[in-house]
Amino acid sequence: MEKNITFQELGISEELLRALENKGYGYPTRIQEEAIPPLLQWKDVLAKAPTGTGKTFAFGIPMIQHVDPDSQELQGLILAPTRELAIQICDELRSLLTYYANVRVTVVYGGQKIDTQIKSLKKKPQIVVATPGRLIDLYNRHLLRFDKIQTIILDEADRMLDMGFFQEVTKIVEKTKNRKNLGLFSATISQEVMTVSWMYQRDEVEITVPADQENRPDIDQYSIMVSPFAKMETALRLIQTEKLERVIVFCNTKVMCQRLCDDFQRAGILTECIHGDIKQQQREKNMQAFRDGKLTVLVATDIASRGIDVEDVDCVINYDVPEENEYYIHRIGRTGRAKKKGVAWSILGTFPEKAKLDEIAKYSHYTIQAMTITPDGKFVKEEPRKVSTKRWYR
Repeated sequence: MEKNITFQELGISEELLRALENKGYGYPTRIQEEAIPPLLQWKDVLAKAPTGTGKTFAFGIPMIQHVDPDSQELQGLILAPTRELAIQICDELRSLLTYYANVRVTVVYGGQKIDTQIKSLKKKPQIVVATPGRLIDLYNRHLLRFDKIQTIILDEADRMLDMGFFQEVTKIVEKTKNRKNLGLFSATISQEVMTVSWMYQRDEVEITVPADQENRPDIDQYSIMVSPFAKMETALRLIQTEKLERVIVFCNTKVMCQRLCDDFQRAGILTECIHGDIKQQQREKNMQAFRDGKLTVLVATDIASRGIDVEDVDCVINYDVPEENEYYIHRIGRTGRAKKKGVAWSILGTFPEKAKLDEIAKYSHYTIQAMTITPDGKFVKEEPRKVSTKRWYR
């Protein structure tokens, strides 16, 4: 029987070990086990791993351990594609700093008043988590320096480069002349990721963690076909019948997201939403209320699918089938976290939606159980239709 490696065997500091123990982490995940040692040795890393496998700690632990707490210089930089993901990474790193008195982390991103972030930079953080656009803005204002940065990490590198940040990212990397290593962490290795790796990494350690049964979240997946006009009623019935207490509902558009949020509120469900037209301050407030258990439902567009890290999400509901196969994986990855069982439902209103979900299931190698509603309102497995093998002749 293969022995599980411990965090201690990875060469992690006593302060970090105590913080991990407080958080209830017994053993590292596979990406942590493979990425922490080379990053601690200042090696470049190109890592492909599914969402929900612990990438943040895989690069965060070595970065914190490398920080010189007596220096007030910026030493570690983490780039993320969205505000939500940047905030999440910052929160996770801070949770590891319980026993580090003089190590500071801050987060900077667009959509928030720059004065607030300037104030946080004046506290001389050694680690900054940032979205590329806001980071360059602050750099151009001479509010932070890159000359003492030792490590740069690009998290969700595929999505960041796909969103059009290629020039910003390469500009930032080129300005960190004295860096010792560069880490690229991604769910997929796109052509753009490979280009950045070829341009800026040397003798990189390549890590691939497949989405196998060991590290894939344990999520029961269901679909249900209803009339397009019955989707809202079905979602509501699902939440009430299954007694769900913490649910994320995903929509494809801002308009549908807001409309569905209003519908849930009218039905007496504690609901808020997150989409691109809501001001950042309100989005953060809604997100915090959901984390604190003050909301039953959070309705979101895909802008939030990688930035929501909340334990004990009972269920994810796809009110709309996502337009991209990868989006489905990231959406349902919000449940079934931290080795707990999760549930995901997709409510289908049209046959094109069903065809799209079938394509996603084939692409992702997922089993999605078709369900139906009984006359008394219960959700049961759909019986396969019997096809007659008899031939009829006139």
